[in-house]
Amino acid sequence: MFCIRLSVNMGWNFRFEKITHLEPIALRCLCSSRCHTGPDVVLPQIKRKGANSNKQVRKTQKKKRPSCPAVLSHFDQQYSRELGDLWPSARAVLLDPQTWQYGVMLNRFSVVTDITQILQSQGFSALLQQTHISARLFNTPSMGSHSKYQGGKGTLSNHHISKCPSEDSDLRPDITSDGLRQDLQSEPTFSFPCSSLQCYIHSSPLRFPSQPHRPGQLKQYYLLNAASLLPVLALQVRDGDKVLDLCSAPGGKAVAIMQSATPELLCCNEPDPHRRDWLSKTLESFLPISIKSRVVVSAQDGRAFGQSEAGFYDKVLVDAPCSNDRSWLYSGSIQQGERRLKDRSRLPALQAELLRSALSAVRPGGAVVYSTCTLSSHENQAVVESVLRDFPEAQAEDLWEEIATPLSGHFEFSSHPNHHRLGILVVPQVGKTWGPMFLSRIRRRDVFGK
Repeated sequence: MFCIRLSVNMGWNFRFEKITHLEPIALRCLCSSRCHTGPDVVLPQIKRKGANSNKQVRKTQKKKRPSCPAVLSHFDQQYSRELGDLWPSARAVLLDPQTWQYGVMLNRFSVVTDITQILQSQGFSALLQQTHISARLFNTPSMGSHSKYQGGKGTLSNHHISKCPSEDSDLRPDITSDGLRQDLQSEPTFSFPCSSLQCYIHSSPLRFPSQPHRPGQLKQYYLLNAASLLPVLALQVRDGDKVLDLCSAPGGKAVAIMQSATPELLCCNEPDPHRRDWLSKTLESFLPISIKSRVVVSAQDGRAFGQSEAGFYDKVLVDAPCSNDRSWLYSGSIQQGERRLKDRSRLPALQAELLRSALSAVRPGGAVVYSTCTLSSHENQAVVESVLRDFPEAQAEDLWEEIATPLSGHFEFSSHPNHHRLGILVVPQVGKTWGPMFLSRIRRRDVFGK
């Protein structure tokens, strides 16, 4: 093992760890395991202040792209069996990207008053009731004097598998209006607000344009599939927690974590150099320099994390590489689709290794949230069930009353009993096109069973 310390962009700190040998499957198929927007999005534009507000947000226009017959046939066979009556509507949504809805997550470290007013004037509504977290200002002493991550010791890790760069909405090539370019905020000098995560959604597929990455400036919002916020809500991050985002790139969930609370440490883990650069740009675009001591970008095979950082974290998020249904359905060729389907059968073993590593990295009494953006039970409930057999001290917690019930007006959750017991599954439906998203929270009990 060796490590080097680099400082790039706005001063975000990196620790790069030597990565073990990577299997061909990891390099070949899992680079397309995330899709929060959809293929070939052409963004609308928002006009300057003073323009007619009814024209400030327009419906998203998308180029039509054919689905892959082999992947669709496989989905029909598997999901008609697993989802029953929910599959025909989910199928219709997945085959019609023009119906896909988009969420707008606001950045609490930037001035967003004007954006909030525009959203509300266009019929967007808050996904969550805004609350206030405990005041914890960012002028506290740096953790450099006592953090194991500031010196040469300690290792940080992530799995080598990544999410496809073309599938993130904020850092893909985008069309941005002059008005929003002017609204990009430099890092504010005032005290940062202590508000909860704020996300606005619309019942129709309306979408703001992406804001470009600009070194030294903070974006006001992040565009995403609103279902991707549910794993962050399930994680229940509190001020002062030590948090690991095991499969962090492109960084949307890391940003959401920092919108929710002020952890003592957030380790964002991504070994792939290209994706790590993407991750660093995301963090730079949304988080001020004043909290850089709390956020670390790291690199190592995530399967080794349970050994290198055993019992260190309070919360661990495993947003696992998966066979992304939205992306894989639009495989570029029949050959690519068939290759992905062959690789699909190997994913559960890899996902289970990552989840086992996370459960070893979390402290007794801490929690791990496992999530994917596929409907496949083989990568969801089956993975959780297999790992729980290896960890008698771990127990899956029922998220139905905590998340599914209060948010059922916005998301369609599968009511399958097995989904209920081991996690919850968001199934895209007409009018509620969010997802797919599976999430499970597993609590590692301490020696006294608490």
